[in-house]
Amino acid sequence: MDPGNKFHRILLKISGEALMGDEPYGIDSGTVERIAVDIGEIHRQGIQVCVVVGGGNIFRGISGAAAGMERASADYVGMLATVMNALTMQHALEKIEVPTRVLSAIPMATVCEPYVRRRAIHHMGKGRLVIFAAGTGNPFFTTDTAAALRAAEMGCDSLFKGTKVDGVYSADPELDSNAERYEKLTYLDVLSRDLKVMDASAISLARENRIPIVVFSIRRPGGLNSVLKGDGAHTIIGERE
Repeated sequence: MDPGNKFHRILLKISGEALMGDEPYGIDSGTVERIAVDIGEIHRQGIQVCVVVGGGNIFRGISGAAAGMERASADYVGMLATVMNALTMQHALEKIEVPTRVLSAIPMATVCEPYVRRRAIHHMGKGRLVIFAAGTGNPFFTTDTAAALRAAEMGCDSLFKGTKVDGVYSADPELDSNAERYEKLTYLDVLSRDLKVMDASAISLARENRIPIVVFSIRRPGGLNSVLKGDGAHTIIGERE
């Protein structure tokens, strides 16, 4: 990625698992605060930032369905978990004086604002960071798909996906020491090779709207800023050059 501030607006997708730190489940406050500092650093550079956060650290719809809960109901529970994570991230960001708004696809006016596209764009134009919660508001869609959808709706330059590893690998690098990290992939590469980066709906949506996906490690302090500057390890998913 070329160095320099070429980004006007980005969407950052953070998995719920990323908020656990080294804990087996739930939210690790130290990890949330560290991620908030990294996001705040980008925001202060004048880049408009919106965030989609998952809920897998608290509840995952597919797992709930596998355990015998009806899938749609399980997905709604998972959406509520993302609201909990979003409010926690908002608190951490506002502690470091980053003005933040949480917009939920499931209206719950007593705790956050409902998602309205024009309202979200207005907030970012006013210098506020926006966190999108509750996925798309519909069952059977993952927060990865919600991230691709919101990135398209917001007109984002890129979708950044923070994971536990520094890019997309040919195999799980924690299990296979010979796994190869890809520098660049096309959307079709990811789909045809069944690389487990994001679900197929999210990849297809990003492809249709020509939104590059940048996969990097959210666990490394300052990782997002390094990637934006062109220094940090990452994988870019986009059109064939």
